[in-house]
Amino acid sequence: MLALALLLDALFGEPDWLWKRAPHPAVLMGNLVGWLDKTLNRGAGRKAKGVIALIAVLIPVYIIARLLSLDIFFGVFEVIGAAILLAHRSLMDHVRAVTAGLHLSPEMGRRAVAQIVGRDTTELDESGISRAAIESAAENFSDGVIAPAFWFLFLGLPGIALYKAVNTADSMIGYRNARYEEFGWAAARFDDILNWIPARLTALLIVFAGVLRRRDRDEGLLKDFSVRFDAVMEDAPRHRSPNAGWPEAAVAYSLALALSGPRIYDGALTDDPFVNADGERTLEADDIDDTLALLWRSWMTFTLPLAAIALLSVL
Repeated sequence: MLALALLLDALFGEPDWLWKRAPHPAVLMGNLVGWLDKTLNRGAGRKAKGVIALIAVLIPVYIIARLLSLDIFFGVFEVIGAAILLAHRSLMDHVRAVTAGLHLSPEMGRRAVAQIVGRDTTELDESGISRAAIESAAENFSDGVIAPAFWFLFLGLPGIALYKAVNTADSMIGYRNARYEEFGWAAARFDDILNWIPARLTALLIVFAGVLRRRDRDEGLLKDFSVRFDAVMEDAPRHRSPNAGWPEAAVAYSLALALSGPRIYDGALTDDPFVNADGERTLEADDIDDTLALLWRSWMTFTLPLAAIALLSVL
């Protein structure tokens, strides 16, 4: 079922004709999180209220997903539901739009990248736009593809639905600021836990996909993989996020780029260190295309073995 869901997502993504007529499940989750935020995020005891809010989101999500995954539906809704909650094709399309925008003008590139990142984009040049797009692609490949697939593999439709609900809540209220430091604590911590294994699995996939097309042919495949992944393990903890640094470091070392580093949030420049500090720091649209190609190879590295196992199981 996971192999089929991954293939359906890659082929069709999120068709506009459907989601203009019906609300996407993630949108419904977001609406519920937003209502709970307005209703509960006030006064004293905000951390406890945040825990209650997260539970209030997870319970109906689990019940609906569990009903849709009953055997009486022959797995059809489970496959379709998983395909809807995976986001590989839509991620690739959104990041490719940044490349298309940059080919027109820096302003068009900034508009496109502003749709997928949370940092300030008004002053970004081509290199800053490209870096933001690449980092977003790497992080969201983990959050939007490998992590939901991982939880579907182990827990079926309820697993991927619960993961998506937590990830949606984290994206809306999991910020470290005055409004959400306490109320969003549960969502942020639970999201970190659910992404811990998938983020490192994503890094493995990206590095492996990278060495399959490695530039240095003098080294053996396994040695090349070991050297690169050792570097990823050393640099990933430098990132502000306990999980996002892993796919970003994997992309950085696979493409010889310097990622992460200082960026602007709320008008202030951060002092975040670079991942792969010796890599290229002046980036361009071609580097975004290279990242997309790397992530497609990583997707195939994950999907094709699943498809082969699925095929063998029915023969």
